[in-house]
Parts: sequence; structure tokens; C-alpha cells
Amino acid sequence: MNAMQTRRERERVTGPGPCPTIRTARLTLRPHRMPDADAIAQSLGDFEVSRMLARAPAPYDRQDAAEWLAIATTDLNEGWAFAITTGDDVHIGCVSFERLGGEWHLGYWLNRFYWRRGYMSEAVHAAMARFMTRMPGTDIHSGVFADNPASLRVQEKAGFRITGCSDLYCVARGSMVPHIETRLEPGDFRPAIPRQ
Repeated sequence: MNAMQTRRERERVTGPGPCPTIRTARLTLRPHRMPDADAIAQSLGDFEVSRMLARAPAPYDRQDAAEWLAIATTDLNEGWAFAITTGDDVHIGCVSFERLGGEWHLGYWLNRFYWRRGYMSEAVHAAMARFMTRMPGTDIHSGVFADNPASLRVQEKAGFRITGCSDLYCVARGSMVPHIETRLEPGDFRPAIPRQ
């Protein structure tokens, strides 16, 4: 490898590196695999889930999941996309870090049958802690549709602050939807309080 190739490789590597596996008290966050397509399609095929995401179409089917996985499981993806799984490796959701417009963005979703159990807060805290170890000093952006207060609470518990409001197009709804923009600045992260 010549000096020019080495320099290009260093310039290309701007993310946190390979997606690790993280274990929490109740969950395992791991890299996605192509066999996750059926579970993803089942979860995002539920309009109650897809309507809270900006880019997920409705209806959402196995082909949509396979196309997303084809990108998420390659080395071309400079961010992280964790499969949220329970102890028996059942895929129940996703938490991801994606570079958009030069900024890092947190995104996540959870199968509706696992809502209201604290799983998403547990997953987001664990993923954030690892990401911030790999990418110290990085601002992380996120947001929620205004009719999703539970998701906003997940972010606020981690230390995100509201930075503004706008309208964002939601593919599943086929319309512009009020969107609350949030950001976590370095030093604002609040580690998870262990569950009793």
C-alpha cells in the first residue's frame, strides 16, 4: 500500500469503527444480520411504529427490510445500526447512529409489543455510552414527531435538549408532520440509572 492509499484510508475512516455487541441487564445490542429481515418487516409493517419514523414506507415489507439490511450490514456504512434483541436473540428493534449532512444523528424504533417496558431507554443509554466512548466530543442530533411524547422522554432521560421545531415529511403518513428537534452536546449525557 502506498502513502497516498494510506492517507485516503485515514480520511475515509471518520466513524466509530465496526459495530460492537453490547449487553445490558435485559438486552443484547448486536450488529444486524440478513436473517433479521422478517422480524424487521413484521415490526415496521405495523403502522403504529412506521408512522413515527420519517423514512419508513407504509406498507413496509420484507423487500424493504432486505434492501435496508443490504446497506446496514456492509462496511460502507460508517455509522452503527444495532439490532435490539432479547435474551433469546429475538429482534425487537433498532438503535442507530448515522452521519447526515456532516452531523451524527441518533435514531431508533421498537416493536409495538415491547413498548412501555423501558427497553428503549435501556438500549439508547447503552448505545450512547459506547458511541461516546468511541467518538468523544461529538454532538449528537435527533428528534421526534410532536405526537410521540414517549420517544421525547427517552431522549430527555439521556440528556438531549430541545433545539427547535419544524415540519418534516413522514413517508408512512404521506404528509408533513410537526417535528421536535433535539441535540446532545458533549458533557450532557446522563448515564442510565440501574433498574431495581
